[in-house]
Amino acid sequence: MAPMLRLYNTLTGAKAPFAPIDPSHVRMYACGPTVYDAAHIGNARPIIVFDLLFRLLRRLYGEAHVTYARNVTDVDDKINARAAERGITIRELTDGTLAAFHADLSDLGVLMPDAVNVAGGRPRMIEPRATDHIVEMVAMIEGLVVAGHAYVAADHVLFDVPSMPDYGALSKRPLDEMEAGARVEVAPYKRSPLDFVLWKPSKPGEPSWPSPSGIAAPGRPGWHIECSAMSARHLGQTFDIHAGGIDLIFPHHENEVAQSRCCFSTPVMANTWLHNGFLQVEGEKMSKSAGNFVTLRAVLNDWPGEVVRLAMLKSHYRQPIDWTLRGLEEARRMLDRWYGAVGDAAPAAEAPDSVLEPLLDDLNTAAALAEIHRLDDPAQLRAGANLLGLLDRTRSERDQATVAASGLDVAAIEALIADRAAARAAKDWAASDRARDALAAMGVAVKDGKDGTTWSVV
Repeated sequence: MAPMLRLYNTLTGAKAPFAPIDPSHVRMYACGPTVYDAAHIGNARPIIVFDLLFRLLRRLYGEAHVTYARNVTDVDDKINARAAERGITIRELTDGTLAAFHADLSDLGVLMPDAVNVAGGRPRMIEPRATDHIVEMVAMIEGLVVAGHAYVAADHVLFDVPSMPDYGALSKRPLDEMEAGARVEVAPYKRSPLDFVLWKPSKPGEPSWPSPSGIAAPGRPGWHIECSAMSARHLGQTFDIHAGGIDLIFPHHENEVAQSRCCFSTPVMANTWLHNGFLQVEGEKMSKSAGNFVTLRAVLNDWPGEVVRLAMLKSHYRQPIDWTLRGLEEARRMLDRWYGAVGDAAPAAEAPDSVLEPLLDDLNTAAALAEIHRLDDPAQLRAGANLLGLLDRTRSERDQATVAASGLDVAAIEALIADRAAARAAKDWAASDRARDALAAMGVAVKDGKDGTTWSVV
């Protein structure tokens, strides 16, 4: 029997034991990127947090018994506008942006379908693209119209929000209050200001498909229906966990719930809803106007992905996180200490219970990291870090990768170290200092010990 995992459920507003619908097949969905531009550092937080949850579920229920779907939105107004701006096709834009996103995730140590799926077996990780699921979206829209939860107006198909009395249960927003607070400038064809688009007509040159049953103009699905259709296709009409950023609770996740429940006549869409907190940069909300908008690739160009991952995991996922240079420096020092402690030791077969237990308490990563600090056995330390997606390499492998990425001339470095050693033996301190300064100028730090001199890339 798997140890008890407790998760905070946005739907209930409380922490409770996690009980999968089917323990032999745990099913989890997370909202992925809209691939119109480079991912920013805030996009990395849910990816890393829910990658950790995926790893933990695999540890608890077995690797063959967990399915994780993380979607890609590749049809969207922003995508259309950016492709037109760059003068390229929409597919060229989305394929290129997705490839860059995958490179970012690889650097962050995020599990990917190619790494976890087994040939001939049930997929353990899925990355569905919206444009590959138009048939499922059309079928859901048709079902909602037939059931009286959607209507056609001005070549659009819209969800009839008042047709669902408990709309707003996820975000804890009463329907009458939302209606009172709705903006005045609503589309004149809407019955209610809260009604949202399931299908919209396409402009010339934009992606277009025949509308459901031909009841509206040729066009494309709205954003919200995409996730409802993809999750139902790959995980079922009701599944275990739906995850995403806190900014998605309303309206995106609320609308997903409405579509899925009303289409399939189910009491819930997902049993447990998880949401990670906001990210700020040096104490301020990230925005282009504030001049602190940071792309993930820009950060990864300056810092190893493992450092970025650890910096993200130091804070509890539900709390706001302040992304700072100091936090990155602290994460790098922590990893340096750990690599120094584990050396080239292989990890133990399983992470120690002292590290697992805090993670079972709603992914308490701060407490888990504190427990890793207390471990003095190299194999146990490395296994504990592995559970969080850290220390996947030996110290030698990391050092070799760092040197390779730096582009430094290893022969020149070793020649300078030999010159320095010879100068020190001859007590020629001026020559020793010159060699040390030359190494420092190359970005190389040297350390003298009882077993000789070692060096590392700063």
